[in-house]
Amino acid sequence: MVDQARPIVLLLARIAVGVIFLVHGYQKFATMGIAGTTKFFESVGIPLAGVAAPAVAVLEVAGGLALILGAALPIVGTLLAINMIGAVVFVHAANGFGAAEGGYEFVLTLAAASLAIGFSGGGALALDRVLGRRRTAETVSV
Repeated sequence: MVDQARPIVLLLARIAVGVIFLVHGYQKFATMGIAGTTKFFESVGIPLAGVAAPAVAVLEVAGGLALILGAALPIVGTLLAINMIGAVVFVHAANGFGAAEGGYEFVLTLAAASLAIGFSGGGALALDRVLGRRRTAETVSV
């Protein structure tokens, strides 16, 4: 039973976590704007805020889409986890653990989920798995 549920559970986790990153990245473009995101990054001491703000916004949008699609999962999962560790260090650590107080609970969860999904194979309908199987089949048939 567990083996049958695993691909579907991973798919659902990929979609949920991917949507969270996609929305947060989109907000950096649409709601706050890159200028507002840059000002916020400067206010919390993020180095090279003018470069970091658009880079993080693109990473979160593209990374969220990649998680949803199951593409480049080990790379994307690692980059998103590093992004969230940066959020812990520069924004949330000073507020303690609890998310209700602005602490690092939620971003730490996103970092762990990104790594878990990134190195899980992605489950059902993951492009990494589909393309990996095709490559194996082509290699065998050639």
